[in-house]
Amino acid sequence: MSDNGKTSAKLIELTNLEKIYRVGTELIRALRGVSLTIAENEYVAIMGPSGSGKSTLMNIIGCLDIPTSGTYSLRGQDVSKLSQSRLARIRGRQIGFVFQTFELLPRTTALKNVQLPLMYAQTSNKRKRAMHALELVGLTDRAAHRPNQLSGGQKQRVAIARALAQEPDIILADEPTGNLDSKTGEEIMNIFDWLNDKGQTIIVVTHEKEIAARCKRVIRLLDGRIASDELNERGLRTSAERPTSMARAVS
Repeated sequence: MSDNGKTSAKLIELTNLEKIYRVGTELIRALRGVSLTIAENEYVAIMGPSGSGKSTLMNIIGCLDIPTSGTYSLRGQDVSKLSQSRLARIRGRQIGFVFQTFELLPRTTALKNVQLPLMYAQTSNKRKRAMHALELVGLTDRAAHRPNQLSGGQKQRVAIARALAQEPDIILADEPTGNLDSKTGEEIMNIFDWLNDKGQTIIVVTHEKEIAARCKRVIRLLDGRIASDELNERGLRTSAERPTSMARAVS
């Protein structure tokens, strides 16, 4: 359900997901019958202690891995058993990733880093799309800078722009403020708040309560199972304004 009371389209549907890893002779059950649905325009935090299964769940939602059993439907398509090449195509078209460690190419400019996911896109305006994404996060004046010329917060904003350039269905952020000081982390979360307010579906994997408190829904995992799945009233009351640190968006 969206904030205005209208029903949102179902984007993600996980049904009885199991993930089992073999480590030597031991079987590790990372996920144990996880079922959940995420609609378009949701802003979800996935939390849990080490070993709870949140990284495994993130990898499956991000099409980086497949479940041992159960189904994963992404916008109506069952992606549970797809080949690695087909999963890669889905990642390139529908999922934008933002990582704790930024994952930028060190000898490449901000603009070219943002263009990377568009290399195989069927579009002729890759540079325009990348510049638009940089403008959305207020970094057009840093387009020609390499990562070693950027602050930690600027690097993460480039990473967000790289995710946005794909025009993805989902932004999947893995501990996006983990390498940032508290003030810079707040600025990054302000960007996510604003993007969700504009309609972007965002899933944040985090162990930080302060980060989860920004989201509109909080899912907690424990021992490979969903321990709780709750709406966050604080997040639901938030209507994000465009962060002042960001330049005016292209209309």
